[in-house]
Amino acid sequence: MIGCRYVSPLGTILLAADDTGLTALCFEGQKHVEKAYPEVTIGTSPILERAAEWLDDYFAGKCPNTDGIPLNPSGTDFQKAVWKRLQAIPYGSTVTYGALSAQVAVDLGKESMSARAVGHAVGMNPISLLLPCHRVIGADGSLTGYAGGIDRKIALLKLEGALK
Repeated sequence: MIGCRYVSPLGTILLAADDTGLTALCFEGQKHVEKAYPEVTIGTSPILERAAEWLDDYFAGKCPNTDGIPLNPSGTDFQKAVWKRLQAIPYGSTVTYGALSAQVAVDLGKESMSARAVGHAVGMNPISLLLPCHRVIGADGSLTGYAGGIDRKIALLKLEGALK
C-alpha cells in the first residue's frame, strides 16, 4: 500500500491506495485513523494524484467529479452498503441518519434498519469527503458525529453551501 499527505485548509489529510483503488482519505488525528491508514510506503500513484487533484478542486469550492478515482475501502458488507449510500448524497445536501437508515434497509431487503448501527458504520468510513459522511445529520438538524471533528463538519458543509 502506498500513501501520502495532503495539506488542506482544514488540516493534513492522509491518503492511501492499493493497486485497486483509494483505501483511505482521512484527517490526521481523526477517530479510527489507525484502521483507515495502516502502515504504508510513502510515495505516489495515479490514484493518489487524482485524489489530490479532486481535493484541490473541492477545497477551491468546486463540485469536483469523482470519475477516475476508484475506491477500495476495507470494511464489512454492511459497512460497504452504508458507504455506498453515502456516495449518493449530493454535494451541498444533507440527509438524516434516519433517512439514511431507511435507504440502507431497502438496499439490503430489510423492513427497517437501526439508525444507531448505520451511524456506527458512517463513523467507521475510511474515505472521508469522497464518501461524504459529513453530510449526515441528526433528525433535528443537529450536526452530530463526525470522526474528523464537528468544527471540520461545519466547515465542510459551509464550503458546500449546505450550511449558512
